[in-house]
Amino acid sequence: MTDIFTEVEEDLRREKAKRLWDRYGWIATTLVVAIVLGTGAFQGWRWYEAREAAAAADRFLAATRAAEANDTEGALAGLAPLASSGPGGYRLLARMQEAGLRARAGEREAAIRLWEGIAADAATPSPYRDLAVLLSVLHSIDVGDAAAMTARLVPLDRPDGAFRYSARELLAAIAVKQGERERAITILRGLAAAEDAPNALRSRAAETLGALGSPAPAGS
Repeated sequence: MTDIFTEVEEDLRREKAKRLWDRYGWIATTLVVAIVLGTGAFQGWRWYEAREAAAAADRFLAATRAAEANDTEGALAGLAPLASSGPGGYRLLARMQEAGLRARAGEREAAIRLWEGIAADAATPSPYRDLAVLLSVLHSIDVGDAAAMTARLVPLDRPDGAFRYSARELLAAIAVKQGERERAITILRGLAAAEDAPNALRSRAAETLGALGSPAPAGS
């Protein structure tokens, strides 16, 4: 009798399992298919990204070599697709490289517009935005509005600013250009005495102080 009851219980369990599967099995099937498709799509996307990054690296390297060979037109042609729709950081690097090449070729206004666009792009990491501001002001210093340039440089002079000392150097240059000798001297003396400032920048500050007839701080 025990065997009969066992067989009946097993039949009931199988029947119950079948009814559950008939009712809810599609959910399990859908989940499995979704997981498989999702995993495949993720792996496919990673492969696509890796392929695009490798191609972008090759194009950027080719453009850099063209620039080193003074083939500005070839370099710009190679950078154009990266600057417009390149993957990851290659788009930013291409835009920065393009601006530098145009500045070197004498296309100052075009270069400044590119740097200003990079600086205004919220997606650009902060250090690169600061560098773009710095370069745009540097190339505008002879023709730009002093008040506007100063307003753009002041935010760079912050404790965590990667280019704070370079910003101060440009602020001093603007002050000299505006005939504000004492203000320039104050900035330059601070730069020359800043122990954590780059040595080359401290040396330039000391030399400029000498040209302005003011002694550099001791030890600078």
